[in-house]
Amino acid sequence: MASRLEINFIRLLSRCESIASEKRGETEWRLEKYVGALEEMLVALRKSLSKPTAEIMTEYSRKVDFLKGLLEAEKLPSPSEKALANQFLAPGRTPTIGNERMPASKTVHMQTKARCTGEMRAELLGTGMSGKGTLETDLRNRKGLPVDERQSAAELEAVMQHHHNLQEKLAEDMLNLARNLKNNTLAAQNIIKQDNQTLSQSMRQADVNFEKLKTESERLEQHTKKSVNWLLWLMLILVSFSFISMILFIRIFPRLR
Repeated sequence: MASRLEINFIRLLSRCESIASEKRGETEWRLEKYVGALEEMLVALRKSLSKPTAEIMTEYSRKVDFLKGLLEAEKLPSPSEKALANQFLAPGRTPTIGNERMPASKTVHMQTKARCTGEMRAELLGTGMSGKGTLETDLRNRKGLPVDERQSAAELEAVMQHHHNLQEKLAEDMLNLARNLKNNTLAAQNIIKQDNQTLSQSMRQADVNFEKLKTESERLEQHTKKSVNWLLWLMLILVSFSFISMILFIRIFPRLR
């Protein structure tokens, strides 16, 4: 069961969404004050012992951040900046109260986008207002005119279709980016695989060369040992022959007296 603090928070949030869906002038101060109170209540709700689940708290924070972003976007000077700021707003995903068919924040978001689109169209056609004071005068002059609901619905539908097309294009771009990333990853994997195979072959060839070098070293060592043995025997023979020759020479030619 929801606590009294949560019930009051939901009521104030629903009231803020209702005010945000209406046309407001610069003298309208309630929404900004109410959003400030919502922030304070949200902080108190986080600290409460009977606070809602984490998913519900995330949805509450999302709706409050949406209202804050909406207020900041409305303070921007040009319609194009307002439209760009509204593109980055994230409305709530669930209804605030039970009798809502669509979440009120989503409705406010679509209405704001349609309003910004209309202002941008008027500015491009040269019928836009040059300043805030002129915009207020134009709004006051239009209050007495009847509202064409069909035209507003058509404009809203056109804006929704435009954003739907943008979302489809963005999804297609992301799909192409993912496909390119996959192809690049596969190409990099093939290159790494080839490099590994080349490295393995080089290591095997190095092992073979090492074994050959070891064998040749052993053969060279044996050959060196054989050469030393032959040289030793040759020196012994030469020394022996020299000694015998000296003895014979002494015997044959005695010393003269």
